[in-house]
Amino acid sequence: MKFGKRLKQQIQETLPDWRDKFLAYKDLKKLVKLVSSPPAVANGSAAKAEAEFVYLLNNEIEKFNAFFMEQEEDFIIRNKELQQRIQRVIDKWGLNGSHPSDTNYREEMGKIRKDIVDFHGEMVLLENYSNINYTGLAKILKKYDKRTGGLLRLPFIQKVLQQPFFTTDLVSKLVKECESTIDAVFPAAKEEGGVHEREQEAITVVGEGIFRNTVAALLTLQEIRRGSSTYSHFSLPPLILPDPDLIQSIQFHSPIPIV
Repeated sequence: MKFGKRLKQQIQETLPDWRDKFLAYKDLKKLVKLVSSPPAVANGSAAKAEAEFVYLLNNEIEKFNAFFMEQEEDFIIRNKELQQRIQRVIDKWGLNGSHPSDTNYREEMGKIRKDIVDFHGEMVLLENYSNINYTGLAKILKKYDKRTGGLLRLPFIQKVLQQPFFTTDLVSKLVKECESTIDAVFPAAKEEGGVHEREQEAITVVGEGIFRNTVAALLTLQEIRRGSSTYSHFSLPPLILPDPDLIQSIQFHSPIPIV
């Protein structure tokens, strides 16, 4: 399957509010064809199409940066709020809390657990939002250089490497913090002789919500990467996948122990 179709599939499998934030690959591809078509070269319209192509590329990068930085800011706030919620539940309903209650503790921690899993999924999706859009830019620039004989790809990609949407260090750090929280507060456990009954129930709901979107989008991205012929230092960043142990802990969590 060609990249354009894979990108369309990736967009369909992400969060609804994110779908207009991805690379306008189809529009860029049309401009590449126009720039390189003999009639356009003959009548001089190729230069106009080339200017439109570069203009759209720069606009797309601005779009990526604005969306990515907005999400980063939101993630920082949500991470702090989740940590505060956990501490409040421990302080109130935990064994040493002001009103110890195993029932209330489990109920409130169950709500937080779902929010943390969703939060983790969104952050992984954002990391791979960066990845897929960078991949698309590399591919369309390679196509442009090949069809026009131009040398736009290398300097443009070097510019992209410095953009906020490509710099995922902060989000990666938050992902790791989230995984540490899941490991510490919601440890996975299995009973001898098989999976606990309530753990088995968790398997039936793991395909719902943001987790489902995350897994589906990552599988599509794996297919894109597998079929890519543009792999190089300047074309494709490392594919970021969830920790298999984390997925296991999400799927097979035990009833939350009161602490």
